[in-house]
Amino acid sequence: MRFPTSYALLAAGLAQAQQYLVNDISFGTGARISPEGSQSIPNFALQGRPLVPELLSDRVILTPVAPGNQRGAVWADKTLQNQNWVTDVEFRASGPERGGGNFNIWLVRDGPSSVGSDSVYSAGRFEGLGLVVDQHSGSGGMLRGFLNDGTTDFRNHHNVDSLAFGQCSFTYRNLGRPTQIKLRHTEKEFSVEVAGRSCFKTDQVRLPSGYNFGLTAASADSPDSFEVFKLAVLTEDNNQQQQAQRKTRPAHLDQQNQDQDQDQKQFKKPRMVFGRSGQTVAEDPYDNVIPDEEAEDIVSSKAQFADLHNRLQSVNHHLSTIFRSIGKNANTDEARHAELSSMIDDLKGLMGRLEKVDVLEQRIRDLTSEMRSTRQEMAGRLRDSEASIREHVTDRNEVVRSHAHSTHTRLIWIVVGSQVVVLGAYVYYKRRKTTPKKYL
Repeated sequence: MRFPTSYALLAAGLAQAQQYLVNDISFGTGARISPEGSQSIPNFALQGRPLVPELLSDRVILTPVAPGNQRGAVWADKTLQNQNWVTDVEFRASGPERGGGNFNIWLVRDGPSSVGSDSVYSAGRFEGLGLVVDQHSGSGGMLRGFLNDGTTDFRNHHNVDSLAFGQCSFTYRNLGRPTQIKLRHTEKEFSVEVAGRSCFKTDQVRLPSGYNFGLTAASADSPDSFEVFKLAVLTEDNNQQQQAQRKTRPAHLDQQNQDQDQDQKQFKKPRMVFGRSGQTVAEDPYDNVIPDEEAEDIVSSKAQFADLHNRLQSVNHHLSTIFRSIGKNANTDEARHAELSSMIDDLKGLMGRLEKVDVLEQRIRDLTSEMRSTRQEMAGRLRDSEASIREHVTDRNEVVRSHAHSTHTRLIWIVVGSQVVVLGAYVYYKRRKTTPKKYL
C-alpha cells in the first residue's frame, strides 16, 4: 500500500531544496520495489538467517510473523558518495501483544560483510552509524543512535545501551500503517525525525562518504514482523554546478582547479567525530596546497606575479594557521596542567584518607582483640556460674530429699498411730458392751 500524496509533498519540498533522488541506493519510490517476476531488488542484496526475507511488490518482509528468532537484512550494493544527504525509511511492525524484536538502520563501511543480518546488539567491530528501534527497558518504543569507529566490539560489550549518543520514545507496533524515519546529514549537524517530529540532533557527528546503507531486523521467541516499504536517499547534485562553473572559467584556471581537486583527493581523508565531548569538525589547513609547476610553463610576468602572490598568500595562511595552532596548544597545555594539578590535589586527599584507613585498621584490630578477650572472660564466667548453680541445685536437692524422707516417715507413723488408737478404742468399746451390767 503506497501513499502518493505524502510522497509528492516530500518530493516537492526536496525539489525546492535542490535535492535529487539517488536511484542506485534507493528502493520503494515507484509503483513496485522490484521488476515484475523478479525475486531481487535492483542494486540491493537480501540476507537472512535462517530464512531469506520475503520480497513482495510493495514491501520487503525482513522477519515473518512465525516462526520466531529470525534475522533479515537488505543492503545497498553501491556506497553513498555525498556528504549532504537525506534518507527516508518507512517500516511497519506488527505482532502479538508481547512480541519482541528490533529494527536497525545502518550506514557503515562494508556493511554486507561487517554487519550482515546482525542487530546493534550482535554486531562486532563495525565502522559507521547504527539506529535501532525496539522496546528498550519495557517502553512502548524507542529509537537510539550508536556510532562506532571500528574499535568497539558491540557483540562482547558489557553494556551496549550506554553507548547511545541520542534517543527518543515513540509508538511503532501494531499501528496498521508505516512509520517514517528521516535521517538528515549536513556539514553543520546530523538529525533524526520520527513520524514528522524531531527525535534528536547533534553537531558532533560527521560521517565520511563511501559507506553502505542497510536495513536489518531481528525477532524474538514471540516474534514481531518487520516490513520495509521504502528506503529513499536524496542528496544535492553538485555535478551540474561544477560543469556550469567550468564552462565560464578560463582554460588555465580550470586546469589549475583540476590539479587542486586531484591534490585534494590525494590528501583529504574521510573523518568521523563520535561522542558528545564538544569537539568540532574542521578541515585540515594543509590540504589547500598549491600544486608545483614547471618554471618553463610560466612565461609572462603577470603569470609569475600571480604565482608568487598565490604562494606568498599560501605561506602566510600556513604561518597564521601554525601560530593559531600554537596558541590553541598553549591553551590546551594550560588546561591540561590545571587538570593535572587538580588530579594531584585529589590524589593528595586520597593519600590522607589512606592514612586514616591505616588508623582505622589498627582500631579494628584493637577492637577485635578486646572482643576476643571479652568473649573468653564471659565464657569463663558462664562456666563458673554454671558450676555454682549446679552445686547449689544439688545441695538443695539433698535438703529437699532428706526433708521429704523425714516428713514421709512422720506421716507413716501418724497414720499407723491413728489406726492403733482407733483399733484400741474399738476393742475397748466391744469389751464394755459385752461386760454384764451391775445393778444397785
